[in-house]
Amino acid sequence: MRFPSKKKSGFMVEVMSFSFYDERKKTYLNQEGADKPLKSPIPHETLVKARQYRLGRIRQKLIENNCAAILLYDPVNIRYALDVTNMQVWTAHNAMRYALIFAEGPAIMFEFKGCHHLCDGYEGIDEVRNSIPWVYLSAGDRADERVVDWSAEIDDLIQSYGNGNRRLAMDKIEPIGLKALESHGIEFVEGQEITEQARSIKSDDEITLMRWTIRVCEAGMARIYENSIPGKTEQELWAELHYENARSGGEWLETRLLTCGSRTNPWYQECSDTICNEGELISFDTDMVGPYGYCADLSRAWTCGHTKMTGKQSELYAAAVDQIEHNSTLIKPGVSFQEFNEKSWQIPEKYQPYRYSLAAHGVGLVDEWPVVPLHPDFESAHGGQFKKNMVLCVESLIGEKGSECVKLETQVLVTETGVKRLDSFPFEIE
Repeated sequence: MRFPSKKKSGFMVEVMSFSFYDERKKTYLNQEGADKPLKSPIPHETLVKARQYRLGRIRQKLIENNCAAILLYDPVNIRYALDVTNMQVWTAHNAMRYALIFAEGPAIMFEFKGCHHLCDGYEGIDEVRNSIPWVYLSAGDRADERVVDWSAEIDDLIQSYGNGNRRLAMDKIEPIGLKALESHGIEFVEGQEITEQARSIKSDDEITLMRWTIRVCEAGMARIYENSIPGKTEQELWAELHYENARSGGEWLETRLLTCGSRTNPWYQECSDTICNEGELISFDTDMVGPYGYCADLSRAWTCGHTKMTGKQSELYAAAVDQIEHNSTLIKPGVSFQEFNEKSWQIPEKYQPYRYSLAAHGVGLVDEWPVVPLHPDFESAHGGQFKKNMVLCVESLIGEKGSECVKLETQVLVTETGVKRLDSFPFEIE
């Protein structure tokens, strides 16, 4: 049976028993037919405005850091700045394409041969050139020769568009490449700070795109829920999220974090061919890069077979919800990470050996800066404060010796007065 909704710590949750299937979750499937992919209703103009904002943020940060340009190899950073994609997972570990973006000059995309057409229609790209790959995969024993040609071209462009500024930010660079650039008198500037700071503040159009990724992710979560029946393997359940994401225009999943029963503790075991049994907890973390390249990083836990939770399962689940709700209420613009930590939910000692190391982290195209450790691990924390229009994931992992683990995570937008939750897939509140 169902009971009236109640408001708790700023989160509206519906109270329900665990003795039956939760009909609310079925509504997250495509209401035009669960056999059909979701189709984005977002107009192209929204995407264009998001592209303009993102490229503008990169250039703003270049000017603030007195850099002539930034050289990008990370495909996620290229996606953020120019929105153009090319085999994103493959190029994440094969440095075959790159972008050079000037603070007050052109944005040049370097694609490998045969791929120039992929840059058609992207408003921020001023020029497309052939890339010069010099990593060993491509160059082999000619790497030294190719890196000379590559660095000479970069130097020529900086002389042409850098206005005498030789400071070049770089997000990723191998030693041989850095040495070649420095031989031309180019000064290295750490580029990850520039890209992470730029990406940390979202525009309204970015939030619109991210909400659609979350919509697709929650449809995938509903598919997992529908199939959470005895006899299914962890991998079969995880495939439901892959399926919904791929058919609805999404890209990839960053991890394989779905486990059941005793395999939920310790956390970080990847999904396997383990069969899920009735009454066991199923816990997962989506880490889904979906439509438009945005990330939906959500975690949930429920029982296999949609059974009533045991007393221990309910205890763990309630603690996880308390942690997320308490910590979410602390996040406001201007609150330092140190202040947040001092006021954060204190994880009971019996749960600490099985804890998640993070209380919250940024999210955009993928997981991003900042990373705010849980209070037992805060000694390693970096500085900073929450700012309006950051998007954060607030985390919880609760388990104890011999128990299963409950993994929960919600994605929130920092507003002027606090946070606004972007996901809505129901928690299992008893």
